[in-house]
Amino acid sequence: MSRMGDVLAGFHAAWEFESDSVLIRYERGIRAPKLLQALGERRVPLAALEAVTLTAGRRGTVVLRARPRPGADPLMEAADGQLRESCDPYRLVLPAGRETLAEYYADELRGLLDPPGPAERFLVEAPSVPRSFKAYDGKASFDGSTVRFRWFWTGASSAKWKAGDQSFAVSELRGVEWRSPEVFEGHLRLLRGESEPLPADQDPSAVVFGLGYGPVHESLPFAAAVLAAVRERGPSAVPAAVPVAAVARRDPADIAERIRHLGELHRAGLVTDEEFSMKKAQLLAEL
Repeated sequence: MSRMGDVLAGFHAAWEFESDSVLIRYERGIRAPKLLQALGERRVPLAALEAVTLTAGRRGTVVLRARPRPGADPLMEAADGQLRESCDPYRLVLPAGRETLAEYYADELRGLLDPPGPAERFLVEAPSVPRSFKAYDGKASFDGSTVRFRWFWTGASSAKWKAGDQSFAVSELRGVEWRSPEVFEGHLRLLRGESEPLPADQDPSAVVFGLGYGPVHESLPFAAAVLAAVRERGPSAVPAAVPVAAVARRDPADIAERIRHLGELHRAGLVTDEEFSMKKAQLLAEL
């Protein structure tokens, strides 16, 4: 770029141009999409981009958009085209009065891009770990090397409950399948073997999203972080997942979390007084 450190500020984000990258800082205001707030900022190497466009927007705005190369950004690979336009992390909306300045930067960027084509590896840094989020039927956590699913008795299917809590080493995995919580049958599935997967609500390798559970700003960065770790380490032989037997669930912190979640469901009217008292007693008995 012509002047290192130049900043182009728009609605919900600002782009800072460096000699070999663009640092995108996302606004944390209440009107900003939650995904962008959660991302905070991202440094995008110019080598990760294949195109830059400037188009007319709505209500007196222009839209500067960069398009990452296929395979360059784990977040966009995990999203697989499912993000709403307002959540696109490569989209900068500006007042129409700044169109000339935006066109200048667009031209500068275009002149620095390499020929388009798939990237051989991820070039944009993955979301940081550890990460966790709550889905409808369980809680997912990832520490950088192992993904864990802990089932909620109120949401998990009998198949998952019988299988027990699950633990998957990154080396077991070959990929991640993310289906947005904003669509029907949204889920996060860990891909292992080549066999036809079970329905997500029956598959111990998947957590299911539901209304109010597994929001995009929590589940997508999670999926991207796992995907990046899988690509970095590469899959090896795929042993079976190691279930944690129900009788071993006696960690006090785990029991406390289960009781807290149960209380939330009770207050929301999803669990009756009798069910709440009975299940709470069962959980306390495991201590």
